[in-house]
Amino acid sequence: MNSQIMILSLTAASLGFIHTLFGPDHYVPFIVLSKARKWNYPKTVWITILCGIGHVGSSVLIGFIGIALGVAVSKLQYLESVRGNLAGWLFIVFGLLYGVWGLKRSLRGHQHTHFHFHKGGVGHEHTHDHQSEHLHPHIEHAEDTNTEITKYKNLTPWILFTIFVFGPCEPLIPLVMFPASQHNMMGVAWVTSVFGLVTILTMTSLVVLMTFGVKFLHFQKLEKYTHALAGATIFLSGLAIQFLGL
Repeated sequence: MNSQIMILSLTAASLGFIHTLFGPDHYVPFIVLSKARKWNYPKTVWITILCGIGHVGSSVLIGFIGIALGVAVSKLQYLESVRGNLAGWLFIVFGLLYGVWGLKRSLRGHQHTHFHFHKGGVGHEHTHDHQSEHLHPHIEHAEDTNTEITKYKNLTPWILFTIFVFGPCEPLIPLVMFPASQHNMMGVAWVTSVFGLVTILTMTSLVVLMTFGVKFLHFQKLEKYTHALAGATIFLSGLAIQFLGL
């Protein structure tokens, strides 16, 4: 490895770390959703890594296509800025919709009573809220409800993944253009790998550390608003990306 590629690799590692650290969208959504949806550590880490791969991989793909077609750096950077703008708005919309859903869910927390009649004129009543599971003999309805809840729980990570695919890695494009101009594809692959690995490791480390810290925070009066607060946090992160350039 020559000295130029070594310098580019160190630069890639530094930019990957800084780019992630000062981009709240790289870790805040995973932390707040992990808390709200009660994800365990393996699931939180897996979702973070998956989204990190999508985030870096999309920029790598665009970079390699640009190199193959001989597209100028300025045009690739413009494309990345368009993708960044789109990703910012996607975070805003997702955070807003999730927050509204979470708020509606929390407001359904008051207790109320249902009275049910069964075959043979037998009836029963039960009191519950919609914040926790409640069991009664309506098995088919319960199965349908659980299926619906599971479907939306499984959808959230893929929504995040889609948003991260649109999220650009702006510093990566100019880094790989120098070895590409020298027709050094090994250098391109090495610099790209360093940047991607550091970015994903930084994302995962921040998420794990902060999620661990958040586990110790117990706000009982706000507990039922965790989904609404998660949505609001993601919404604010999107605003920070879109209007503050973070």
